[in-house]
Amino acid sequence: MICVTGIVALSLLLAASAAAQDGTPVFRTTSELVLVDVQVLNVKNGAPAPGLKASDLNVTEDGVPQPITHFSRDEFPLSVVLLFDLTDSVRGVLRHLAEGARMALTRFKPEDEVAVMVYSGGATLVDDFTRDRDRTVRAIGRAASMTSDQPAHFNEGVYQAVMQLRKAGSPVNRRVIIWLTDNIPNVPFRKMDWPVHTEIEAFRALHEDSVVVAPILMKSAVWAVFAPLVEASEASRRKDFPPGDARKYAELTGGQAVGMRGKQPEERLAQLIDELRARYTIGYRPADPQPPGTFRRIQVTLAPSAKLRPKEWKVLAREGYYRK
Repeated sequence: MICVTGIVALSLLLAASAAAQDGTPVFRTTSELVLVDVQVLNVKNGAPAPGLKASDLNVTEDGVPQPITHFSRDEFPLSVVLLFDLTDSVRGVLRHLAEGARMALTRFKPEDEVAVMVYSGGATLVDDFTRDRDRTVRAIGRAASMTSDQPAHFNEGVYQAVMQLRKAGSPVNRRVIIWLTDNIPNVPFRKMDWPVHTEIEAFRALHEDSVVVAPILMKSAVWAVFAPLVEASEASRRKDFPPGDARKYAELTGGQAVGMRGKQPEERLAQLIDELRARYTIGYRPADPQPPGTFRRIQVTLAPSAKLRPKEWKVLAREGYYRK
């Protein structure tokens, strides 16, 4: 599976940033470089492909082949937001995760940074980015003790996680949302209850900031029975105001939605971190410059000359990116 995680338009070795008056980083580019994080996994067992080379991959932008000028593996640090759903079906798993989080967090490299957020009707930052793993363990513990009787607004939670990732310590870090959820969003009944941001706005923010969504999905035996009935009763509102879907977010950003696979929460998180670090990063300079704000579609595939058989390997890629 090729997972395109960070497609970042930056200058040649990633241009220097200047601070705007409001403190927001501003990146000025002269020679645009698009970085694409890539992961290749076996269809049957999910094992990462061993020892890929740049010649094993092809990348196109809007259908135009692009020469790969950069190729590396696990070279750029990770900036990760741990995003936790506060609904009842997830809370028990989150408490279990808090007990074993220290083990899972050891899979990060020292230069990786992690923030912790929770969401229900809105999103709350529990702890800002840090490389202090003990601090993140404590933050996960605080998140596990939090409760909410509000609905689960997926789009708002994801959008606010992207806003947090804009505060990452370095513009070259690969940006990821690890999302613990039951994938059962709520659709508000009153207009005043609608979250501030829509699914379309959340998608755009993810593409603008080159963020990969990596959900861990919880199963709820109760909702397995009632969810179809609830979805049917909300069908008209869901059509007009899509409430969000974890699998869709993963697909459009080059991530992969996974279940627990029979593992404890901390074991599954540790495995997911290993999978994130197993990715490759390829880079290219677009052949045809476009105006800022133009959406460009990207496709990454196995090259015909690659030793891997395409039928045996999934190829996932971010839908595209916006020109800076």
